[in-house]
Amino acid sequence: MRNDGPMTAPEGARPASRPRWIRITAVLAVLALVLGAAAAVGGWLLVDPPGGPGDEVTVTIPSGASVAGIGSQLEAAGVVPNAFAFRMYARITGAGPFQAGEYRIAADAGVPGAIRTLEAGPRQRYQRLALPPGMTIAMIAAQVGELPGRSAERFLAVVASGAVRSRFQPEGITSLEGLTWPDTYYVTAEEDETVILRRIVDRYDAEVVRLGIPQAARARGESVYTATIVASLIQGEAGVERDRPLISGVIANRLARDMPLQIDATLLYARGDRGPLTDADFERPGPYNTYRVGGLPPTPIMTVSAASLNAAVAPAAVPYLYYVLWDEDGGHRFAQTYAEHLANIDDARRRGIL
Repeated sequence: MRNDGPMTAPEGARPASRPRWIRITAVLAVLALVLGAAAAVGGWLLVDPPGGPGDEVTVTIPSGASVAGIGSQLEAAGVVPNAFAFRMYARITGAGPFQAGEYRIAADAGVPGAIRTLEAGPRQRYQRLALPPGMTIAMIAAQVGELPGRSAERFLAVVASGAVRSRFQPEGITSLEGLTWPDTYYVTAEEDETVILRRIVDRYDAEVVRLGIPQAARARGESVYTATIVASLIQGEAGVERDRPLISGVIANRLARDMPLQIDATLLYARGDRGPLTDADFERPGPYNTYRVGGLPPTPIMTVSAASLNAAVAPAAVPYLYYVLWDEDGGHRFAQTYAEHLANIDDARRRGIL
């Protein structure tokens, strides 16, 4: 029935409600705002925690450390609450890279405070000391002498004094040749020649243990020192990694047959420099002339790599007694007989390798 008059709801009736989806959308919007605000607050707490800074802590940033690595250091030291937040904040603000060195930063400094301290630069800067494998003590001394305030002569005096010794240095052996570890070291201005020497000798001791050389040498009836002497010969002779265990095998075979080792690197060590050998080098008397004296030299002749040490205690089971430089990349050709060796020498000369 038609009714043109105004319509009113019956007494006690409720107004028509809004559609359900509108109400749900409104609730979700409010919830999103609340959660977003909470997330923002929580995220900022990961950047800058509440409360004042704590006591200062020392954080040492190594050379080449990434921003992510620095963030992990700062989190571990209690400087920032979260390493990821440090990395993200540094990326957004364009902070870094940061200098290596020693920093004093307040605990709970937060990300902005930590970055301000890092950008101001370290309170203690490092000096770089590069010591690759194959160096003699004299070469190491020359490198130390290049550092500001250091002297090669003082370094050698400390070496000669016996104030620093390796735990694997036999009684009666005063030389530290070969008993330092090759690596790049970062030293502070306060570290003098004695401290530097102790660091590189202690590092040798630690690496030898880490590599398991004492056990491997003992299984062969040898000492770590003997293994290091052999490793130094391998280091001086091998030009490529694949040759190290083979050269070690040749050394082992010659020692077993009481043959002179005939290691050219020992002649260079006796001469005290690097370069082409002369007839005088082969005739020079002394314990390092392995063409004239049988057995191993009395000391290592240079610093060794982990690969050379491993090869020294695990020589390849090969029948070879000779080798000669064969490839332009430093590889050698090995032979079982002297006739084969002479043929290899002729071939290498014909190809201009020798």
